[in-house]
Amino acid sequence: MATGFCGNCSRLLKEFTAHFRNVYREIEQQIREVFRELSQCTCFRTTPERIFLRRMTQEFPSLHLLYEDETQLLDQESLRGLNSLASSENTDLQMTAAMYYLHLSHHLKSPLPDAFMEPVMALLLSTDLNVQKTISLSLVNLLVKNNVCKELVIEMGMLVPILELFQSGDATGQCHSCACVTMLASSESNREAITTDGIIPLLALAKSYDPQVQQSATWALLHLTQSESSIRILCQAGAIPVLVLLLQSSDSEVQFYSCTALCNIAAVQEHHPKLLSIGGHFLLKSLLTLMSSPVQKNSNQACRCLETLSKNVLIQEQLMDLDCVLPLKALLKTSSPESAITLLSALSARPPNNDILVSEGLLDEIGQLLHHHRCSSVIITHSGKIITDLCSSCEGQQSSTLSDETLLHVTTHLHHLMTWDPLKSTLSVTITSDQVSRLVKLLGQTEYPQLSYNSAAIISKLEMTGKMAQLLRPHYITMLEYLLVFLKSKDVNFQQLGIVTILNLKKDEDFSSLLANSKLELQLWMVHVQTEETRRLLQKIEPLSPSSVNL
Repeated sequence: MATGFCGNCSRLLKEFTAHFRNVYREIEQQIREVFRELSQCTCFRTTPERIFLRRMTQEFPSLHLLYEDETQLLDQESLRGLNSLASSENTDLQMTAAMYYLHLSHHLKSPLPDAFMEPVMALLLSTDLNVQKTISLSLVNLLVKNNVCKELVIEMGMLVPILELFQSGDATGQCHSCACVTMLASSESNREAITTDGIIPLLALAKSYDPQVQQSATWALLHLTQSESSIRILCQAGAIPVLVLLLQSSDSEVQFYSCTALCNIAAVQEHHPKLLSIGGHFLLKSLLTLMSSPVQKNSNQACRCLETLSKNVLIQEQLMDLDCVLPLKALLKTSSPESAITLLSALSARPPNNDILVSEGLLDEIGQLLHHHRCSSVIITHSGKIITDLCSSCEGQQSSTLSDETLLHVTTHLHHLMTWDPLKSTLSVTITSDQVSRLVKLLGQTEYPQLSYNSAAIISKLEMTGKMAQLLRPHYITMLEYLLVFLKSKDVNFQQLGIVTILNLKKDEDFSSLLANSKLELQLWMVHVQTEETRRLLQKIEPLSPSSVNL
């Protein structure tokens, strides 16, 4: 059979395999000798420890493969041996039991029987720090794989020695105990027990100078922000200032965990005063800084946190004062602009913000965004809302306070964006009666022809659904007069746009009824006659080839 290897490679692989087998046999023999000597020592006599060690001597070489039938490792004989080792005053024997559990935690595929949790409790209470670290790591692994019941861990009182490990001063032990707390906190029924005694020591560890300890503690605090009751206790215990300071950590994971925790807290509006109580807008400034993080998930999470906070009007005012638009525009150019466009959508909903949004060139940025993300429903929906809000705000202001150039800028962009079907559908659904009224009003701005033209172009693209027709009906009579001006214009472009707009509005029978026998219908007939006469005269002229015309 062909192996796909050349002769030299085959030889090298065979030599390596043979060498590895020899090395493994030597290690295996050394391990057997250690356990054999231990099992023969008079310290054990005929005890469960000796029986257990003898089994380990016999079975150790195959433990890494584990039995297909795990009952051989979890039978009553093993349980008696583990109980004896765990309760022994000899720390070496305790470590043997802890290592056995560590091995089980890596390879066990079925739930650990409840009876096997008793030795775990005894090992957690060991006076030896290394035993505590080993068994706590085993417990983390078992919790991660759902091999043990989280509620049972709390019921057996294991939380106390786990929390005591916080005080060990050992970074590894502290990380393991934090991970245990994190996994236990994923159960809602456990959070009350954890928040009663665990928050203060967790907050202390979150201030650790060890980056791994800080990360583990912050991860645990994040899991305690999954319910309003635990959030309330966290805030009462002073978690907010700690989490805000962690936003400036040099560790990107710590930044993400603390930002996500603050986002969960911000979702409960009663905590907004505490979030804002830190002087100098420190929270908002920290989140705006994090928004510029090169780690994309952190910048996106900072946006989400600010979007949650932006439901508070005072926070919106402060954000605009802190020039939040510039970093948000930068995020629109990244590969994941969804969180930024969502926050901008929230800001545009408040009319006082829109002058700044327009002056910062947001419409240009949205146009580019839609050009590159035509298939994203989130981006299209929020872009449509922003454009509608900005147009509504601009159209609702007095001409003395808003330049014609700004109005023209907004309506030009909206006209261009309405040529994209997904956005046209979104705008047609989200537009309000007040916004329709303002659009019709701009249609009559005959002293500003281009502004009037843009408004007609937008109306000509609206999808004439039942809702849209209902919004337009109160304005049909006025629009008949405005469109009559379009048809009487000497500019062919205006005449053609007027006809296109009429065709769109005629999809509603109410408009068709008003159009019948009106001045607008008469003007349509006159345009038709003029067009036919022009066509007839052109036919009398000898046709010219396009190449002969000097354009």
